[in-house]
Amino acid sequence: MNFNLSDNSFLNKLPKHLRVFVIKQPYDDYTAKNQAVWRYVMRKSTSFLSKVAHKSYLSGLEKTGISVESIPKMEGMNRILKEIGWHAVAVDGLIPPNAFMEFQAYNTLVIAADIRAAKHIEYTPAPDIIHETAGHAPIIANPEYAEYLRRFGEIGAKAIPSERDYDLYEAIRHLSIIKENPNTKEEAVIKAEKLIEEIALDMGEPSEMARIRNLHWWTVEYGLIGNLEAPKIYGAGLLSSIGESKWCLSNKVKKIAYTIAAADKEFDITKPQPQLYVTPNFAHLSLVLEEFANTMALRNGGLKGIEKLIISKNLGTIELNTGVQISGNFLRVINDKNYNTIYFQTIGPTALAYKNKEIIGHGKDYHSKGFGSPVGKLKGINIAIEDMSPTDLDAYGIYEGKTTILNFKGGITLSGEIITGKRNLQGKIILISFKNCTVTYGDEILFKPEWGIYDMVVGADVVSAYAGIADPDNYELSYNPPKEKTLKIIYSEAQKLMDSLYQEVRDMRTNKTIDIDRLESIFNIIKHQDDEWLLSLEVYELIHKTGTELGAEIFNYLNNLKHKDTHLVHEGLLVFLNKVVKNLEEQRHSMEL
Repeated sequence: MNFNLSDNSFLNKLPKHLRVFVIKQPYDDYTAKNQAVWRYVMRKSTSFLSKVAHKSYLSGLEKTGISVESIPKMEGMNRILKEIGWHAVAVDGLIPPNAFMEFQAYNTLVIAADIRAAKHIEYTPAPDIIHETAGHAPIIANPEYAEYLRRFGEIGAKAIPSERDYDLYEAIRHLSIIKENPNTKEEAVIKAEKLIEEIALDMGEPSEMARIRNLHWWTVEYGLIGNLEAPKIYGAGLLSSIGESKWCLSNKVKKIAYTIAAADKEFDITKPQPQLYVTPNFAHLSLVLEEFANTMALRNGGLKGIEKLIISKNLGTIELNTGVQISGNFLRVINDKNYNTIYFQTIGPTALAYKNKEIIGHGKDYHSKGFGSPVGKLKGINIAIEDMSPTDLDAYGIYEGKTTILNFKGGITLSGEIITGKRNLQGKIILISFKNCTVTYGDEILFKPEWGIYDMVVGADVVSAYAGIADPDNYELSYNPPKEKTLKIIYSEAQKLMDSLYQEVRDMRTNKTIDIDRLESIFNIIKHQDDEWLLSLEVYELIHKTGTELGAEIFNYLNNLKHKDTHLVHEGLLVFLNKVVKNLEEQRHSMEL
């Protein structure tokens, strides 16, 4: 479903390549049973989490306008999120990690539009609207955490992935899609889980993206905060999982002080986590993030940075000390004996930029077959080309119309006639173009005169290397939407009938018109279907107010139900009854006053 950008003006502030993931929230597709799942999770969560979640959680729910009673509408959420500097977009399930991170960098909360099936009411590996809105959104209302999340996205989007990272992402996305379809056969789920295990065992050395994804998991998704003995919950995966939010605080889960070591701890999305990391406060999260960023090619560049881009086989960018940026698919790097980069080569469409703005005339159409350039100082000359004054350039024969030979310290030799050069605002030269140019490294010819104009970027060092494009809009960067779409569930006639019963009960509660006879009829239909305990619970909630014998019958049915979800039934009853008691106490207190 295409999204009308005019519906949300803030979308125009997002890069064009991210907008391909945005969809219109399919609100009319949510069934009454979906709404019941949302309501159950939220009622139980707010009751339990009020005691164990970080103090920002409940106030954040209120600030972000998230209702316990109904699945939130994006339009309503955005009117409120705007006040705290964020907004939300709906997407079709799990999106690629780099794209997800980049959305965060733009203060944008990505919300998977689907909602978990009732059979996964406690936990689902799939991103869903419960996880995204009830998990992520409330904590964003905390300014310090919100800035951590934005900064994480900014840095994470630059993390260089491996070629296998995308394979793992697609396998996880596939599992999340089929597992939430009630019509999927169990053998298909087992097969999908096995594929994830196989890929995970064949990932090789963890990439930057894999390692920062670990940090994201152990903080944003599964983080605890406070002291090791009695931490509070702030991670969205825990806040949105009514099963694991309780499990995680037990002694069965090991609590570890959060440090950069978490970057090397893998996780399994299909199982409860055996250990969790505890940060003393939100400020500490940012300290660890900066510590990790200091290990990335983003801040170190050099030979290793280019090698990471070559291995990744994904679009990437290197930046020279002069501020010149080269974006494309990196094919080769040549280094000297001291492991300094002396030449690099891309393949296919490549663009040159300066401070994230494409250099006019040097876009991907002009450099459609790739780009290569020497890096470093000239042999026997201490001053770098970019630091040469006009007098220096003249003295060394680097000026327009001059046929010159440049011998680089690393062993690259360039000979040709200088056509022109480009300078930055400070007047320093950053690019030189040659004709009749030959570039060699020993006996190897790197560029021949018949290949056309040779453009050489100027710079002594590669100071940064990162995933993505320096100027994505001018490059016309585009992500391909995931090949596999989330499935529009086809409901059987029996499922449709059951949903109509959920709708009847929901309408009675909304309209405050309780039809006892109809509720009795509905209960008589569902009391032989143990899997529909959720509807029985909703019927009991309405009938309880009437004081009829039917209420006692349903209570005994639910209380004596023997089923794999019995604990959920009993916990749902307890939440409701505690609310009744609380209301009675409030009424009594009011009467006393």
